[in-house]
Amino acid sequence: MANPDFEELVETFEFLDDWEDRYRHVIEMGKAMEPLEDALRVPATKVDGCASQVWLVPQIKDGVFTFRGASDAMIVQGLIAILLTLYNNQPVAEVARIDAPAELARLGLNDHLSAQRSNGLRAMVERIRETAAAA
Repeated sequence: MANPDFEELVETFEFLDDWEDRYRHVIEMGKAMEPLEDALRVPATKVDGCASQVWLVPQIKDGVFTFRGASDAMIVQGLIAILLTLYNNQPVAEVARIDAPAELARLGLNDHLSAQRSNGLRAMVERIRETAAAA
């Protein structure tokens, strides 16, 4: 079971009957994110393996993992928002234990993302896991 914020997101997705409504919700989540400053959009924070441009800026403070992120694609920005819900404010030791594919499958994402978007999402999850593991 994921954290309470992600569980709430799962409930919201269950309430939204069709994928178009869920898609719009993902985009709205992305739009609601705090913008990432241009100064943080650098090669060191860029995630390779994404069709769109993606930047993730992780931070570990007092054993707690957080990150910020941005993308030049609206749906990918929304996917970052979903990952924020799944990973942000988790103890760094717990990050590696989160089964992201299984949790994201609960949202029905696997069936509705293109292969490129799925690969990009995997690349983002891998970057998050690597950062936490290195801490």
